[in-house]
Amino acid sequence: MAKADWGYDVKNGPEQWAKLYPIANGNNQSPIDIKTSEAKHDTALKPISVSYNPATAKEIINVGHSFHVTFEDNDNRSVLKGGPLSESYRLSQFHFHWGSADNHGSEHTVDGEQFSGELHIVHWNSEKYSSFAEAASKADGLAIIGALLKVGQANPTLQKVLTALSAIKTKGKRAPFTNFDPSTLLPSSLHYWTYPGSLTHPPLHESVTWIIFKETISVSSEQLAQFRSLLSNVEGEKPVPIQHNNRPPQPLKGRIVRASF
Repeated sequence: MAKADWGYDVKNGPEQWAKLYPIANGNNQSPIDIKTSEAKHDTALKPISVSYNPATAKEIINVGHSFHVTFEDNDNRSVLKGGPLSESYRLSQFHFHWGSADNHGSEHTVDGEQFSGELHIVHWNSEKYSSFAEAASKADGLAIIGALLKVGQANPTLQKVLTALSAIKTKGKRAPFTNFDPSTLLPSSLHYWTYPGSLTHPPLHESVTWIIFKETISVSSEQLAQFRSLLSNVEGEKPVPIQHNNRPPQPLKGRIVRASF
């Protein structure tokens, strides 16, 4: 398989990624199973501070294995600070992971429990690096907020995002997506776990400080079905829905998960 051909099927999925990306077997891979009894409460961890300007929301893009909502990141209008971070990290994009059925789809698990999906809000260290591309492979380059989706009530904030999917049905399609503050998707309590990890899909750089919220956010069964209606094929090809795009948990290999609570 060529580098562009990785995916989530048997032939090109997570079990195969190490052939092209040896770091897939590295010591700091993500996601992980968070064992709550082993997480260390760390009094030095500060609350996280998100300050996102809705005017920086730019575009929604079908990337073939998911969709990204992208943001203008040439200044500090939308940033993440605090928590385990010593620098300010600039908002780049957010995306979701989901599964083929409502009872799984999250990447991180908690005490072995799978959730229905997972929101990732991706930021890069703008104090030390000049661009997302430069930061992406550096040990302190990225910070990703993760929120676990639990099936239940429909989520009205999420619906604005899902409604936009109709404009980007097939791979490579993009549409304007403006005036949106992703912090409106976050749970009401911002207690979190944090650990050093990686991107959860190729190139799998071990450059991510993960911040995973303890409290879940709600999603309805109908909304989860909307994720799965997105297509991985380009326009004109046979429709191939993106049924699932979640990497299974990776070995912890001695890493410590810290808790803010």
